[in-house]
Amino acid sequence: MRFLKSDGRLIGVLLVLAITQLVGWGTIGLPAIVGRDLAADLGMSLPAVFAGTSVLYVSMGLCAPWLAKSFTRHGARTVMMSGTVVTAPGFLLLSLAREPVLYFTAWIVLGIAGSATLSTGAYIMLNEIAGRQAKNAIGALMLVTGLSSSIFWPTTSFLSGHLGWRGTCLVYAAMMLVVSLPLYALAPRRKIAAHDAGEPVKSPPPPAIPRSTFGLVVAAITLNAFVNFGISAIMIELLRAEGLAPAQALLFGSMLGVIQVSARGLDLLGGGRWDGITTGLVAGTALPLAMLLLMLSEGATWAVAAFILLYGAGSGAMAVARATIPLVFYDQAEFAKAMSMIALPLNLASAISPPLLVGLLTEFGSRGALGLTLVFSCATVLILILLGRRRPQGMAAAT
Repeated sequence: MRFLKSDGRLIGVLLVLAITQLVGWGTIGLPAIVGRDLAADLGMSLPAVFAGTSVLYVSMGLCAPWLAKSFTRHGARTVMMSGTVVTAPGFLLLSLAREPVLYFTAWIVLGIAGSATLSTGAYIMLNEIAGRQAKNAIGALMLVTGLSSSIFWPTTSFLSGHLGWRGTCLVYAAMMLVVSLPLYALAPRRKIAAHDAGEPVKSPPPPAIPRSTFGLVVAAITLNAFVNFGISAIMIELLRAEGLAPAQALLFGSMLGVIQVSARGLDLLGGGRWDGITTGLVAGTALPLAMLLLMLSEGATWAVAAFILLYGAGSGAMAVARATIPLVFYDQAEFAKAMSMIALPLNLASAISPPLLVGLLTEFGSRGALGLTLVFSCATVLILILLGRRRPQGMAAAT
């Protein structure tokens, strides 16, 4: 953990982000626990209730490019504080919802706030402190945030059991202002680059990255996000379609989170010995192998277990790769802009994939959903190979 020992500022930022990202991702997972209560109170179907999450991702994606200049000009700390202030009224609106219109409006507000506070802002803040060395810090953060559902699902269940889902929303609104906002205020400010401070820049700027390279980065990240978010969302139904009993499907599905977090930990232990592209190539190769194995196995228990292991390890490490591949090509000044632009297709893919894969699963069985994700996973690996050949010379020598 050399990167932790070398910079006390980075440790401070990591502690702040570990707590605030856990809170941020954990609280918006509310429908997973109280979805049926929401549906009953609002007179909505269960799929419509869960569509609120899709609205959140679409809102996050559409707002992200508009925040690029704000991240660059004001820094992630300021933008994330502003987003946290907006999150509180989002939960307040959710608690007041009596019909679908206000329910979905609340998710739009939460999505606007999430574009400033969730993941993208955190990665930009780490990059402001650590620069290209932020890969390990991002991996460490993702190791912690992977536990958000494990912590907040039982928390939501406890709170809703005593306060109802509306009271739980009010608690989460207060948590944003009492916990997250003060923590962001205490976070270290970003390092000011020489040209931002009005000092002459002594070294020439790095060469511009071709637009085609940026297009490949976006394509690889988006295709993998479609696969990861989609398969994770339909995992239980996918395993049931393979012939597993509901209890078996739940047992195997519950193993997924542990394997994903473990894979992120293994990537973190690698230190700085490989970059995001190398992580993506190794992890990405496991995904099509997992899809093929399940497609050819006819639901055999050993094959399902191997699928969970391969898919869990691959998708867990790929989550780190998605966040760190841009570090290979972009310096501190350009990273915030690149991440904000990537967030649009990434979040749209995250919103579209679950309903699309559920439709394929319903219409064509597991082979339909697995076939599409197999094609996308193979395409991701091919794109990563191309990106590996386009590494900047200094990065190529270091990996």
